[in-house]
Amino acid sequence: MIKVDVVYAVPHKAVVMSVDVAEGTSAEQVVLQSGILDKCADIDPTDLTLGIWNRTVKGKQAVKEGDRIEIYRPLIADPKDARRQRAEKAKDEGRANKITGGRA
Repeated sequence: MIKVDVVYAVPHKAVVMSVDVAEGTSAEQVVLQSGILDKCADIDPTDLTLGIWNRTVKGKQAVKEGDRIEIYRPLIADPKDARRQRAEKAKDEGRANKITGGRA
């Protein structure tokens, strides 16, 4: 058996659970076995995006001793669109030089 952590964070709190699993267990299996789905009802077990130590992995990725399996929430906004909107707003307000370094 190996020990791994399962982590799920929302803006003002994080749930961390330590789990003992058999070697060769996949990241997805660890999440399902951990019981975190019972504590965090907003996690959709049919649409998991997982990572190990800040690197996105497939659910079938085997875990190792000491791994931290992270459950990622869906993005609210596309980062490229958000950046584009901020740049357009700055341009409209006459602040383009400060934000884009002179590029508009």
